[in-house]
Amino acid sequence: MNSAIKLTHISKEYILHHEKPTLVEKFVSGKEEKFVALSHINLTIFKGQRVGIVGANGSGKTTLLKIITGITRPSSGVRKAYGRLISLIDLDAGFQEDLTGEQNIYLNGMLLGMKKQEINRHIESIIAYADIKQFIDAPLYTYSQGMKLRLGVSIAINTDPDILIFDEGLGVGDKQFNKRLRHTLKTSFRDKTIIIATHDLELIKYQCNRILIMEHGKILHDGGPRTLKLYAA
Repeated sequence: MNSAIKLTHISKEYILHHEKPTLVEKFVSGKEEKFVALSHINLTIFKGQRVGIVGANGSGKTTLLKIITGITRPSSGVRKAYGRLISLIDLDAGFQEDLTGEQNIYLNGMLLGMKKQEINRHIESIIAYADIKQFIDAPLYTYSQGMKLRLGVSIAINTDPDILIFDEGLGVGDKQFNKRLRHTLKTSFRDKTIIIATHDLELIKYQCNRILIMEHGKILHDGGPRTLKLYAA
């Protein structure tokens, strides 16, 4: 099987600043406090796998996704991704409030790596999937948060990604849109690589064929759907 994501000896550390120390305190202590978010992660995700990542808050799920997407650089180790990778961690990051919905489609699409001709081919599908046709010429600041999220998701899934990454992102929009998105991923994206970090175990059971359980910045368990029983216990 061909690799989609390969992480080798990945660690991520953060310096914690509880309060500003005096020069004397810093000199006496001789070191700064570190928080290890990820510790020596070795992980290969193969093309077509649907990976669910579970773990308590602070276990390292989101940091791992940010390393995979390239949003965050590791403190050490090597990260490689093969193919067009689209992250839905921050859905409206590329939007501009004063631009219309249509203008934002072109802006966000290009930021995600689409060419103008490619956006031209998909724009009607993007508008229809997001269900914002009557608002497409209105500035984004008139949109509700749900509308912005639907537009962000619709653009992302129409980029034809090889790898699609969610961080609790399948809870976006209203119930009807959420159901439509889950169905789309299960059917139209069945051959794509999908990575989801979530507390929703039912979603993981429905969407994923590989489970990672994280704890204290490490992958504690890595296996098939039955691995979830180890977490639920």
